[in-house]
Amino acid sequence: MATVAFLGLGVMGYPMAGYLAKNGHDVRVYNRTSSKAQDWVKEYGGSAFDTPAAAAESASVVFACVGNDDDLRSVVVGENGAFEGMASGAVFCDHTTASAQVARELYKLGKQKGIAFLDAPVSGGQAGAENGALTVMVGGDQSTFDSTEPLIQHFSKSCRLMGDSGSGQLTKMVNQICIAGLVQGLSEGLHFAEAAGLDGKLVIDVISKGAAQSWQMENRYETMLDRKFDHGFAVDWMRKDLGIVLDEAGRNKASLPVTALVDQFYSDVQEMGGQRWDTSSLLQRLPDRRKS
Repeated sequence: MATVAFLGLGVMGYPMAGYLAKNGHDVRVYNRTSSKAQDWVKEYGGSAFDTPAAAAESASVVFACVGNDDDLRSVVVGENGAFEGMASGAVFCDHTTASAQVARELYKLGKQKGIAFLDAPVSGGQAGAENGALTVMVGGDQSTFDSTEPLIQHFSKSCRLMGDSGSGQLTKMVNQICIAGLVQGLSEGLHFAEAAGLDGKLVIDVISKGAAQSWQMENRYETMLDRKFDHGFAVDWMRKDLGIVLDEAGRNKASLPVTALVDQFYSDVQEMGGQRWDTSSLLQRLPDRRKS
């Protein structure tokens, strides 16, 4: 069994770290709000620390799942950052959805210190984290991936090395591009069904058996029809992710007209007060034809 650290105990990190503990590993945790770390220790055991550096001491692998590029830098190389406490030969495995640029930056800094770095963003949302069924897309060196994958498997159903440093983050960007278009299409489809006087549930029951089927359709259509959005992946988080996507597209010259449009639609949802609504709340932008 390994001694590991986990930095960031939000809706994703809390259960992910829990799976490491439940599988017998000695888990050292850090969270910016220390009470959350104490709650985690009461539930799973292990130990809580006041700084990332202290949590990272003696850990063979340090995991992180925080908010954005700046949050990641702060727990890695900020004052009392994890790199200060990590020994040469240790691995930093980052599950934050961040930019490919920060992944490459920290990979290079780690290499100078003898610390391996993996960018390993996840897909599957809060439910995937709680059920230990995340999809993990990884960038970094093959040997580092091979040694770390058995630990990642504790909270994932699929884990794949996508290429060099930054490739995990780039793959997550593709994931978010595809989700954005799917959710908008599903929203328009349900809106059209209601306008046409069709039974939305019956429509989905039929079309979900064919080419229109998607995870979003299977898992979100009922709550969308009921206009319930107080769950799942928040609009604020999606806009953060799409901002990363569009910044990267500006560098690699990819043309993303639909993604840019849906990003603006999510801005509309934020203005409606839906910052913490699920991403399926794109439907709220469209007139509610049930009242017509």
